[in-house]
Amino acid sequence: MSPKIAEKKPIVAGKAPAGKAPVEKKEAGKKTTSSVSGDKKKRNKTRKETYSSYIYKVLKQTHPDTGISTKAMSIMNSFVNDIFERVATEASKLATYTKKSTIASREIQTAVRLILPGELAKHATSEGTRAVAKYSSSS
Repeated sequence: MSPKIAEKKPIVAGKAPAGKAPVEKKEAGKKTTSSVSGDKKKRNKTRKETYSSYIYKVLKQTHPDTGISTKAMSIMNSFVNDIFERVATEASKLATYTKKSTIASREIQTAVRLILPGELAKHATSEGTRAVAKYSSSS
């Protein structure tokens, strides 16, 4: 007598194995809500995090009568994301070199000095130092 080999049946979408209820997958960040009548579904927009409000505030501090187009704001947002990524990566490397698991203001300051050129690095360092001092005094 030869032993019987169990045949594996493919699981059909929508059907769950015996004893288990089917699980519905939801996309991250998207919610569906039904209206009062129940016949239409309305989708909420997914939130998109940008620096646009902060860029606009800084623009108004420096040039109160100047506006910015949507395309220019998109470019500025990409620029800020790129600089953030570069500084964070460099600070992470510095923390790894010194065998630390935390990125502190010292790593950020050193990363800025390494990434930004000359006078721009000096201005960024002084503004960063001022911001940290203001934060420390407030809390």
